[in-house]
Amino acid sequence: MKDILQIENLTHTYGIGTPFEKSAVKDISFSVGDGEFLGIIGHTGSGKSTLIQHLDGLLKPTSGRILLDGRDIWAEPKKIRSVRFEVGLVFQYPEYQLFEETVYRDIAYGPANMGKSGAELDSCVREAARLVGISDNMLQRSPFELSGGQKRRAALAGVLAMRPRVLVLDEPTAGLDPAGRENLMANIRDYHRNRGCTVILVSHSMDEIAQNVDRILVLKSAGILMEGTPREVFARAEELLAAGLDVPQITRVAMALHRRGVPIDPAVYTVEELTKELLALRGGGKTC
Repeated sequence: MKDILQIENLTHTYGIGTPFEKSAVKDISFSVGDGEFLGIIGHTGSGKSTLIQHLDGLLKPTSGRILLDGRDIWAEPKKIRSVRFEVGLVFQYPEYQLFEETVYRDIAYGPANMGKSGAELDSCVREAARLVGISDNMLQRSPFELSGGQKRRAALAGVLAMRPRVLVLDEPTAGLDPAGRENLMANIRDYHRNRGCTVILVSHSMDEIAQNVDRILVLKSAGILMEGTPREVFARAEELLAAGLDVPQITRVAMALHRRGVPIDPAVYTVEELTKELLALRGGGKTC
């Protein structure tokens, strides 16, 4: 898999030269594959939000580089705006950024600023709306008439309409009920699968991360604590818990069974995996 993003020795320090000087991320290096679904986890203050704001140039590194397709995004500062069309960042509670008179115009705002118009702009808007489950009859409504979940989808559509190559999502399901969370994540999974773009998901929900991503980056104290596939990361569940982080509920169940002497893999992280493990025990004549 070719890398689309490379983060090299990234450090960002706030309040330089003041008594409040602090590095929110410090000497971080990693890469993101083209088409990969990457999850980023870490407790509050670990540097997640600061890190992702560098990926589209909202923040400039104190030191280090962000490479998009091998090019330093800050090599030509006057062109940094173009990076934001390729790397779309959806902040936590993006519905607070809705401002246009209609849902259609709000979704159209980004691609219109890219220079799209007429049929091309209309295609971008309707495709993005369809991807997140917004019907045509909702497009002419005021975004402020929508439910909380509908507003969230409209805000997401506004970024998808720009057709970014990298979609960065900061806690996209925060504040939604369980049905709303799963509905929105299903939209994001469909988008990733159908468009083949890169998705970076920041979430406090270990179950959400476990069920969706290809690889996980774990941040702690402004640096990288560990990275790997979900199985590799959740195999280190005790280390995650010691660091003040959580693990998926299924992993907690598997760990508890393992401690009670049940011979199953304590690193399983999905219902399907745990069911398979337990059925295998039953088939082998073992009891739980």
